[in-house]
Amino acid sequence: MDQVGPVDHWAATLPPPPPLRHSGAVRELVALHLTAGPAFVDALRRAWDDGDAVLPLDPSAPRAVTDHVIAALAPTVLVTDDGARTTLAGGRPVEDGDAVVVATSGTTGAAKGAVHTHDAVEQSAFMTATALGLGPDVRWLACLPLSHVGGFSVITRALTTDAGLEVIPPGDAAAIDDAARRGATHVSLVPTLLRRVDPTRWRVILLGGSAIPADRPANTVATYGMTESFGGIVYDGLALNGVAVRIGVGDPGPIELSSPTLLRCYRDGTDPTDGRGWYRTGDLGTIDAGTGRLTVAGRADDLIITGGEKVWPAPVEDVLRSDPRVADVAVVGRADPEWGQRVVAVVVPADPATPPTLDALRAVAKAHLPAASAPKELELTDSLPRTAIGKLTRHGLGAGKGDGADG
Repeated sequence: MDQVGPVDHWAATLPPPPPLRHSGAVRELVALHLTAGPAFVDALRRAWDDGDAVLPLDPSAPRAVTDHVIAALAPTVLVTDDGARTTLAGGRPVEDGDAVVVATSGTTGAAKGAVHTHDAVEQSAFMTATALGLGPDVRWLACLPLSHVGGFSVITRALTTDAGLEVIPPGDAAAIDDAARRGATHVSLVPTLLRRVDPTRWRVILLGGSAIPADRPANTVATYGMTESFGGIVYDGLALNGVAVRIGVGDPGPIELSSPTLLRCYRDGTDPTDGRGWYRTGDLGTIDAGTGRLTVAGRADDLIITGGEKVWPAPVEDVLRSDPRVADVAVVGRADPEWGQRVVAVVVPADPATPPTLDALRAVAKAHLPAASAPKELELTDSLPRTAIGKLTRHGLGAGKGDGADG
């Protein structure tokens, strides 16, 4: 098989690799460009049995996106659905103990890779098992993209704890319901998928990846985490065993995490934690002094300041979705000469022929939230930009601060 993309060209521009600690055999970084299913799990097992790490790729991504990830994260080997195993020019090995590199772009759009060790992966699995009180009859369904930690961690969770496992291609609501009918008991979903399936069939649904709906079913667990923490490490506002959460200066303040599941480093060798192992997430939140529960206000860059008032998009979006004429909505801040920023509702109407009006949405918002939260502008659109796991990409909407910078 030919090499994917102009790897030779990109390899010349890559930063030098971090120093390797091991002195034995070279440990490969095996890129898995595979359809979700048993073959993916087999390839993962094979790589780990060989002492190598894996880089899960999105097989549905455009070629240019795949090329960009390969160039930035420099895997040494590529495995594809046709059974080919190709050595890639410009690839860099991994260190002993490294298990997986998960691509993440954060809010910048530039591909990075969070390097997680086997110890971190195992810790994550056992922390979840302990928190949920999992028994021997558990059967996990992996139905989120495996190139994201939310999907990949379902597989590692099942493999580590010897639980049952089924892996299906992502996003198929009918297949998710069918898996539950056939005996799957536990699943990780994003809110977009939750609205398309029958949640009553599941014993436990781990819910994350984007803003959690206020009216979620009782069998859901709201998780908070990110690629750098190998997924959710705060469940229903409480830190899992071994995890610490602290809030920096502010109300709300910056959320910082300490966890045995944190990444070892990024693929370029940089370590985003401070000298004591704390990772600043980029989110803002508060911790209840009585219960110790974390409440996430949102990304620091998402905060809208209009007329001196702070407006968080997520609560406004939750309220606006209660209007039956709203199929989907994003709330963003746009530069405004009078208010600094104005609150803008970008709405996908349930019926394009009868969309909601700005006055109606303002009335809905004012009935539940402070007046400053009511949108001052309404934009109608056919769809909202979301990632493969349904997370809203606000920078794709041109959301900006008062100076016009992306938020």
